[in-house]
Amino acid sequence: MLAPREITLAMKSDIDIARAAKLLPITEVGAKLGIPADAVLPYGRGMGKIAPEYLTSLAERPDGRLILVTAISPTPAGEGKTTTLIGLGDALNRIGQRTAICLREPSLGPCFGMKGGAAGGGYSQVVPMEQINLHFTGDFHAITSAHNLLAAMIDNHVHWGNALTLDRRRITWRRVMDMNDRALRSIISSLGGANNGYPREDGFDITVASEVMAVFCLSKDLADLEERLGRMVIGYRRDKTAVTAAELKAPGAMTVLLKDALSPNLVQTLEGNPAFVHGGPFANIAHGCNSVIATRAGLKLADYVVTEAGFGADLGAEKFFDIKCRKAGLKPAAAVIVATMRALKMHGGVPKDQLEKEDLVALKRGLANLERHVRNVAKFGVPAVVAINTFPTDTEAEHEMVRNACRDNLGVDAIVCRNWAEGGAGCEDLARAVVTLTDTPEALDGRGFRLLYPDDLSLWEKVRMVATEIYHAGDIIADKKIRDRFRELEAEGYGHLPVCIAKTQYSFSTDPDLRNAPSGHSVPIREVRLAAGAGFIVVICGEIMTMPGLPRSPAAERIHIDSNGLVQGLF
Repeated sequence: MLAPREITLAMKSDIDIARAAKLLPITEVGAKLGIPADAVLPYGRGMGKIAPEYLTSLAERPDGRLILVTAISPTPAGEGKTTTLIGLGDALNRIGQRTAICLREPSLGPCFGMKGGAAGGGYSQVVPMEQINLHFTGDFHAITSAHNLLAAMIDNHVHWGNALTLDRRRITWRRVMDMNDRALRSIISSLGGANNGYPREDGFDITVASEVMAVFCLSKDLADLEERLGRMVIGYRRDKTAVTAAELKAPGAMTVLLKDALSPNLVQTLEGNPAFVHGGPFANIAHGCNSVIATRAGLKLADYVVTEAGFGADLGAEKFFDIKCRKAGLKPAAAVIVATMRALKMHGGVPKDQLEKEDLVALKRGLANLERHVRNVAKFGVPAVVAINTFPTDTEAEHEMVRNACRDNLGVDAIVCRNWAEGGAGCEDLARAVVTLTDTPEALDGRGFRLLYPDDLSLWEKVRMVATEIYHAGDIIADKKIRDRFRELEAEGYGHLPVCIAKTQYSFSTDPDLRNAPSGHSVPIREVRLAAGAGFIVVICGEIMTMPGLPRSPAAERIHIDSNGLVQGLF
């Protein structure tokens, strides 16, 4: 039975709720973290960037506690990771803990494709929702422009004599755009005669898969950004020696394009609490975390920082720990793993159109997915709590089954969260559980945190360890060309880098239709890409695409401006 607030909510869309919000001046939002008004650079109504010189001044402050919010394997039924994260941030503030939220920026591709938006939901949203989901402060456009400037400089260099003797067959730098367009995955460029350059095979990735995006999100400041951009390998000579962006003299101009974007964006929740929304690599085809700069800013300014990693914990959390924390020296204090009854029943075999019915048998089967994610997070030495993101169709018997399974089988608490309907007030139990979980010496200084694999392990064995320990695969498989490429990268001095595995988010396997908790499967490696600037090796597995396509009925078909000039259909 729907509660009165839920009945009211059911009649409102997320965008209607967002539009009804009374936004605080962004300087007032910053003041909640002690940020002076002159350090907040306004970017339209309710948005701003934080001045880099102010961030530099925070270096000697102690860090707050870092809380990672992750989830079970995503399903069409929905899990609500971002919604829960925002509710937790609001709730921590409600119980007296100065808290900052750190989120990724949405990509236009998914907004106009399948998702339709990514700013939370119900009464747990970050606002202004429309701007955040569209052009926002222009960060993604800057990243796209910087990436494609380098692509243009590569072809221009070849056209004007190719002094670096770059082998046109071995140019690895593809172009990007922030939209899903399968027609651009593989193309022939530079047709039309000598004035247009030399024809060659080329292609596009989505901006969130760009190495520039990864570099942007892992850099600590402008100088570090420019140095990392210079290290990016764009192709090879005939003798297979690498050519870098620095050799093309591109990093300076690229940094100029990225200068303003690198300052973190400050927005607010519906309850007026501060949220940094900055950077946005995908977790299935990239490392899936917001910028190190924003996370570091939050840690210097707040007692608690609540952040996310994309998709399920097998992708987002593993990359957050093994890439972001490894590279930035971060030590998470705790993790929250989000689940819904609907999604667990779907993992248990229930079709989407039958999820509203209580089904304890299917729920019990689907719990295997949650249990695996909880055990995986424990391998990193991070204490965890499960957040049950409720729906009106949930039953008490379902909640009780999940609570008992988590307590008896896993030794963790499962907390019911009603923040979608009630805002931060509906997430206070989770907030108190997080405070209790992090109020230990081990959590305070991160001494329990550990990485899954050491730097000196071979690249092949790093991939195998992720596949067997996190995906519960039997083994990894690859042809001789892929195995040789691993050996070449090690010979070139890149063997110490972590691996960033690109695979489907819907399964522990590489088959998106294989739900729940499969074991013993093989993980096929299709391609290996060097991201020397970002500092990791991208390992593409299965049929995952670094340029997604639009679905049969994309969200773009329903997004429009109504007669009142309001955007409709966006989430």
